[in-house]
Amino acid sequence: MFVFYEEDGQFKAGRIMADNDASLQVEAPSGKRSKIKSDRVFLRFASPEPTAFMDAAHKVRDEADADFLWEAAGTEEFDYQQLAKEYFGQEPQTHEFAGILMRLHEAPMHFYKKGRGRYKPAPAENLAAAKASVIKKARETEQIENWKNELVGNKLPDWNTDVYRLLFKPDKNTLPWKALDAACSETGLSPLHMLNNCGAISDTAALHNAQFFIEYFPKGTGFPEIAEPFDPPGLPEAAVAAFSIDDAATTEIDDAFSVQWLEGGGARVGIHIACPALGIPPGSQLDDIARARLSTVYFPGDKITMLPDSVIGHYTLIAGQHCPALSMYLEVGTDFSIREMETRLEAVRIADNLRHETLDVQFNEDTIGTATDYAYRRELEWLWGFASTLEAARGAANQTNRQDYNFKIENGHVDIIPRKRGSPIDKVVAELMILANSRWGTWLKDKGIPGVFRNQSMGKTRLATQPGIHQGLGVENYAWSSSPLRRYVDLLNQRQILSLVQDEAPPYGPRNDFLFAAVRDFELTYDAYAEFQRRMERYWCLRWLLQENVTEISAKVIRDDLARLHGLPLVVKAPSLPAGLAADTVVRFALSNVDPLTLELHAEYAGLMEPASVESS
Repeated sequence: MFVFYEEDGQFKAGRIMADNDASLQVEAPSGKRSKIKSDRVFLRFASPEPTAFMDAAHKVRDEADADFLWEAAGTEEFDYQQLAKEYFGQEPQTHEFAGILMRLHEAPMHFYKKGRGRYKPAPAENLAAAKASVIKKARETEQIENWKNELVGNKLPDWNTDVYRLLFKPDKNTLPWKALDAACSETGLSPLHMLNNCGAISDTAALHNAQFFIEYFPKGTGFPEIAEPFDPPGLPEAAVAAFSIDDAATTEIDDAFSVQWLEGGGARVGIHIACPALGIPPGSQLDDIARARLSTVYFPGDKITMLPDSVIGHYTLIAGQHCPALSMYLEVGTDFSIREMETRLEAVRIADNLRHETLDVQFNEDTIGTATDYAYRRELEWLWGFASTLEAARGAANQTNRQDYNFKIENGHVDIIPRKRGSPIDKVVAELMILANSRWGTWLKDKGIPGVFRNQSMGKTRLATQPGIHQGLGVENYAWSSSPLRRYVDLLNQRQILSLVQDEAPPYGPRNDFLFAAVRDFELTYDAYAEFQRRMERYWCLRWLLQENVTEISAKVIRDDLARLHGLPLVVKAPSLPAGLAADTVVRFALSNVDPLTLELHAEYAGLMEPASVESS
């Protein structure tokens, strides 16, 4: 005796070896024996053999038309044997029952399973929708296959899709992604290289920018419509003329300085910080914009500002205007000791915007104390002496040997200009900013007002709403407050400081959730912005190497297999470096495979630099 049964969703036929009512032991044509529950058995038959039976049943299944069966079934629930009898018009043979059951089982669009051998015809509208879906899926499958073949043949499909989003934030349910994924699986290429081979990446700088923009500016870098910034209330005019020091590309001029000479020697130094907090109240539309961006994004050749141009233009410390400012005044003696300090909210006349490009030539280590004359010479040289004293008092590490780089990019051509850090200009600006940030941080601490403090101990730097020492700078408290046009935490601190100046309740009280969240988000976002800047600097360094056809270059060993290329802010990993080379050893590299697409290059050790060559480099 044989049985027709279901096992693991498949219909089979086999010989009964033992019948125990609740279950049967069945032997398949392959010889495998299985224990089958009785309720899984549909038919018992004496002939033919299971293999011949299944062949005949499969023929019936294949010949039975699902649409015809659906029309014959009516609308009510039915048993498969009932439908088989109506289909054949007479008592069917056992293999015919089996064939109809398999057809019903394999037509879920047409028939809904309701129980053991029982089905219900799908409503006409459901069946029509299901058929349309099948047709659509077939068309989509064909489209995917066609696009895949084009990609494999290095042809970009006409698919009207954003290639950058496809690379960096794809919707994996879309046809273009499925085609790209299939092409990559077939060829073993990455999506980036696949699309590049098809000519989809015509601008590698735009590619790297897009990766960042899609993640952090998904709605674009523009600003929504905003009301014009309102003028702050009438402010007292300061009796000083201030000047700023920035590079030529700076539009967000946050800080400026003034010097008033005192009778008997010494000076009254003014540190003037732009005051956008006057026109950006907490919870306003502008505040929401700044809170979302958290900082200006800097990268070679461009930037994305935290605030709209109209707001920046309203509060930036531009020459020729009286600008709202939070001013710190310091009475400094002839020995550069600070005798008195006060903070004022006022309108400051900005007399000049000095620019690095011009000032570097006039005010440097070689010109200090010489007969060379230029605008603000006396003020700058005096401030340099004051700054040197401040630096010594902090016990700060000497940074004069550190190198900065300015990138100038025009029509795809890049110039990378080294600029030694720690110049007199840098020292003056840095020390006065550290002084303002640390003294205002101490003021907040002494008054018990929370702020955003930059704390550092044991080499680890973190932002916190409570003050702490900054070991690297050598100050007891440090609250970023000097760049409120560029950093959101500075804007928050400015609001807190203004509350002290105006003798009002601070916007953010102790354990303020908004302050905590802003600090957390700022740290994550600021790190991401800095990483993007480093990534784009690496990109333009690679472009410069190709542009200048550099195939050999000197480098300084950092440690192990890491080295920094001469004249560039570019660190490379070179496994070929001999083991045991000391840090700062100058070596030569042969460069190859410079690839701005992947930001990779190969640096092969080519020997040590000769002493004379090292000196000239």
